[in-house]
Amino acid sequence: MRDIDVVSGDVLDLSLRLHRDLGPGLLESVYETVLAGKLVDLGYRVERQKPIDIHFEGTRFDAAFRIDLLVDNRLLVEIKSIEKLNPAHGKQLLTYLRLTGQSVGLLINFGGATLKEGVRRIVNDHKPSASPRLRVNR
Repeated sequence: MRDIDVVSGDVLDLSLRLHRDLGPGLLESVYETVLAGKLVDLGYRVERQKPIDIHFEGTRFDAAFRIDLLVDNRLLVEIKSIEKLNPAHGKQLLTYLRLTGQSVGLLINFGGATLKEGVRRIVNDHKPSASPRLRVNR
């Protein structure tokens, strides 16, 4: 099993190439499709639009939300294609991590002029290994 930092590094490297070569502002589904395909080419197991059930007050809600990409059954990737991320986007991914019991997720916004300001690494009860400025839940 690959180290989570290697997996997230590969996702970020591919995302930078996608943003550079395809440019900003395409539909999220385009970036999701291409990123997933390139990750599969690298030997990763990738699930797209994975439905997640939640339980609330004794009731199960099937497919309450969908994860854009689940890489190697351990890294959640939430893709956006908007002008600028806001704090709610990080909170959304953190909630997804908490509800799925996963530790690490990447929030990637392909809509900006550069990808640098559109990437956040979100951790949920995980020993931080990324720079504090890349973490939402400091």
